[in-house]
Amino acid sequence: MKHITILIPGGKTNINSMACIIGAYEILTAANDYWVGNGKQPLYEIEMAGLSPRAELMKGLLTLKTEKNISAIQKTDLILIPSLNHKEDENDNESQAMLDWINAHYRKGAEIASMCSAAFVLAAAGLLDGKKCATHWCFADAFQKKFPKVNLQVEQLITDEHRIYTNGGGYSFLNLVIYLVEKYYDRQTAIYCSKIFQIEIDRQSQSAFIIFAGQKHHSDEMVKKAQAYIESNLEDKISMEALSSRFAIGRRNFDRRFIKATGNTPVEYTQRVKMEFAKKEFETTRKTINEIMYAVGYSDTKAFREVFRKITGISPLEYRGKYNKEAAIRA
Repeated sequence: MKHITILIPGGKTNINSMACIIGAYEILTAANDYWVGNGKQPLYEIEMAGLSPRAELMKGLLTLKTEKNISAIQKTDLILIPSLNHKEDENDNESQAMLDWINAHYRKGAEIASMCSAAFVLAAAGLLDGKKCATHWCFADAFQKKFPKVNLQVEQLITDEHRIYTNGGGYSFLNLVIYLVEKYYDRQTAIYCSKIFQIEIDRQSQSAFIIFAGQKHHSDEMVKKAQAYIESNLEDKISMEALSSRFAIGRRNFDRRFIKATGNTPVEYTQRVKMEFAKKEFETTRKTINEIMYAVGYSDTKAFREVFRKITGISPLEYRGKYNKEAAIRA
């Protein structure tokens, strides 16, 4: 029988950590029970382990007890790391001991799965350098700034590379657990768990959930002025050559500074700003696709649809149907 460790990260535990831990434990237990119910031997032993005997939340109203100290686990096949408060000090003794333990077991052949902000743990351990990674979209800017060597895939819901799994934010950890169930058991067991827990199977993207607020946490004043200009002229078809000339800078140098400050090219940034405005219009108004398209400076319906799908993962009609069911459907 193989072994799964669900980590309980002590003082860094938050409400979402609790959800990840309990949800993962329940689904994996159901998978084992279903497997045994079909006349097979149980595949995994599941243990909740940490460095502290318990994790408390809301002044002790919620408490999770560890079944075992991680130091007592000599071998494990899969380590699940729940979402945690990544803003706290990562250099304290407990955090370092946890990172050392994760690294040691990865070197022994264990697979590791991070949920939501737990990607910060894997990145801090150096396990994501040069690898693809997903995390909650709202942490993307902070993550990229802190771990520039990691290939962050903001739109991806799940990544799977070199025995390391990561996933997007919020309750999308449920999709990761279903993905792992299919990988460790089989497709039918994954379908069973998806139906029992009513989790959409095979979901791959978190693009439709991303709220783009613009990357403003930088010190390049020229880029900030360019961002403000883009955001104030949504209805225009903005020429990047004209925009760079507006700030008396060559196009190549303009692009270089913009990418360094925001992580996007000026064209990408413009598209994201325009599509974020379009999303809000689809959510809150009865305007047609063409009306919204013209409002964000597009005159070619095909081009607008293609950019919208690239940013959100779905078509304008699908988006409006998902988030504004009361709107009149007028193409």
